[in-house]
Amino acid sequence: MSLTESRLTRTSQSTGTAGRTHVTSTSVTSARRGRAVVSAAVWATRAWRAAGSGIREAATWTARTVRPPGVLVAAAATVGLVLGIVFGWVEWMVAGTASLVLLVAAVPFLFGARSYDVDLSLAHERVVAGDGIVGEIVVRNHGHRATLPGRIDIPVGAGLVEFGVPLLRPGHTIAQPLDIPGLRRGVISVGPATTVRSDPVGLLRRENSFEDVHEVFVHPRTVTIPSTSAGLIRDLEGGPTRRLVDSDMSFHAIREYAPGDSRRQIHWRSTAKTGRLMVRQYEESRRSRMAVVLAVAENEYADADEFELAVSSAASLGLRAVRDARDVQIAAGSEIPRVVRGRLRAIRHIPATAPRPMLDGFSGIDLLESTMPVRDVCRLVSESGERLSIAFVVVGSQVTLGRLQQAALAFPADTAVVGVICDERAHPRMQTLSGLTVLTVGTLDDLAGLLLRGATS
Repeated sequence: MSLTESRLTRTSQSTGTAGRTHVTSTSVTSARRGRAVVSAAVWATRAWRAAGSGIREAATWTARTVRPPGVLVAAAATVGLVLGIVFGWVEWMVAGTASLVLLVAAVPFLFGARSYDVDLSLAHERVVAGDGIVGEIVVRNHGHRATLPGRIDIPVGAGLVEFGVPLLRPGHTIAQPLDIPGLRRGVISVGPATTVRSDPVGLLRRENSFEDVHEVFVHPRTVTIPSTSAGLIRDLEGGPTRRLVDSDMSFHAIREYAPGDSRRQIHWRSTAKTGRLMVRQYEESRRSRMAVVLAVAENEYADADEFELAVSSAASLGLRAVRDARDVQIAAGSEIPRVVRGRLRAIRHIPATAPRPMLDGFSGIDLLESTMPVRDVCRLVSESGERLSIAFVVVGSQVTLGRLQQAALAFPADTAVVGVICDERAHPRMQTLSGLTVLTVGTLDDLAGLLLRGATS
């Protein structure tokens, strides 16, 4: 019995050991197969991504290089060769072969697009509306081979200037003048210069842009306004106002002492005569501070030319104040999204520290469809700054006298308000309505004449 049990035990142990060995081998094989499957999936994913990236780049290059006529020629070559070979049509085969030859012959014209060095320079980057830009284009072949004739495109705002480049030997340089006449007010981008290589038929096109971009500020036209014009307060130290204070420079009167008055203001001679404490009283002196408010809403002007007249008038007023070292605040309406229109108030301030930054700011002003009316702009200007001595409100012909009076009411009572209505169809005139002086100008020169007439009157 013991011998039999011993044999069974060894048989059972050997069977169990063999079973465990078989299970372990199967697990290892399955793990290897799993790793192989995962590696294959990862490789396939990477290959798919690489193929997709290559296809996208090829599609982008094709869309950028092949022009619509080139697409038609490529389609004709494909269809002609396929139908000619499949059905034995000689005419289709000839047409397909001719199209293919034409497409292949256009490829050499694309070479050398990056062999140019293009230098774009401008004589001035700030001009007045109506003037032009003068500059120079210098093209140099920095390659080791001669380059075929090509073209250089230079974007100027929404327009385009084209220059033809002849055959250039290695190291050869040519210079061509750039002359762009009659620019309108605004901030215009000139550049980047782009070399264009294309075949004579126009099937393929290759471009290479440079990074040289110039910003040209086209300033509004301005007129010289005399510094003695009405409303431009001439004192630099400040002028007395009707507001009475206890301490200032302009003496007003003597009054009886009140609790809280400073003892330094006691007038001892008057005190000795009356037997009561008497103190000095002064008129408040305030430094002249000026504001120029420009309306920019589309519904406040008849057309774009009328708006240009308003911008020139506001710029002339601001330029005179800056040159006379006045404290001036120049503001216009800012664009407001339609979803928050009526709930958001915003204005745009134009820097008035020097003539150049101020005129640069006027160059970037445009008519806005969604903005505040001039009445709300005046209210924000009155609330945001110091007390003003005088305010000029420049509007278009679509602003009625009633709306202009409402805009003037936004300023304090001691602020002189002058409304400037720009109407190219009206005769110049000056009128006074309830303390509001209204100037109607038809041309820019009318502004200086009306202000001078107001000063003499």
